[in-house]
Amino acid sequence: MDTQIINTGMNALATVDQDIELAFKTTGPPPPRLRPQGLEAFLSIIISQQLSTQVAKVIMQRVTDLLPEVSAQALIKLEDKQLHEAGLSYRKIEYAKGLADAILSGNFNINELEKMDNDVAINAITSIRGLGRWSAEIYLMFSLQRQDIFPADDLALLVALGRLKNLPAKPTPAQARDLIEHWSPWRSVGSLFLWHYYRGIPA
Repeated sequence: MDTQIINTGMNALATVDQDIELAFKTTGPPPPRLRPQGLEAFLSIIISQQLSTQVAKVIMQRVTDLLPEVSAQALIKLEDKQLHEAGLSYRKIEYAKGLADAILSGNFNINELEKMDNDVAINAITSIRGLGRWSAEIYLMFSLQRQDIFPADDLALLVALGRLKNLPAKPTPAQARDLIEHWSPWRSVGSLFLWHYYRGIPA
């Protein structure tokens, strides 16, 4: 999502949610966040699971340095030892190789995702071992630029939403979806704002 879409979305959200309107005055808009489409994006998502952004970025760079090109063919040829020495756990190596194998076998066509609606695309992505709903929604938001996605399993989003709404505890994913239903069709921008708010508001 670029700056224009974010500004349009934030203005729309501020008109339907007073808590966002008040917080927006303090924090300002979130910065744009774009990711490439394709294998590289999914590999980055796998690597970043349960890691800080900075650590994941370093490991991703090490992995791409091992590859002559970021492709399923090149990834499948790498030895597990090389990927492990680059920083991947053996479980993540299994996920990455499984993703590459699914692409090479024709069981997973990344290019077709752009033509699918959200639910169908999420089902296709989550059919790959190691890619859950959060991974699918992150891909839809940042790589396919879908504007009405809310990754409700994201801990930072739940914490931020709890603070924004002055709740006694962070909501459950189901509660969070109910709380932000009126943000549609701008839930992706709302998610960006919550991450922005999470970093800017003390606990």
